[in-house]
Amino acid sequence: MLVQQVLADPKWADTLTEADRRELSPLFWTHVNPYGRFELDMNSRLDLDLAATEATVAGPRSPHGESAGAPS
Repeated sequence: MLVQQVLADPKWADTLTEADRRELSPLFWTHVNPYGRFELDMNSRLDLDLAATEATVAGPRSPHGESAGAPS
């Protein structure tokens, strides 16, 4: 007999308390992973083009109206 069939039986519906129903919730939701599954291969490296990322990294910020290289 399935859990849903047992819970649909009026005899059990009247017997179970709210605490009993809360205890059943993990039975149905512990297998759910809302973030997906990420498998890591620690034996391989990512192929990153570091030369391209260094060119796009922003330098230090300066106050509005001043150039970054100008002395203050």
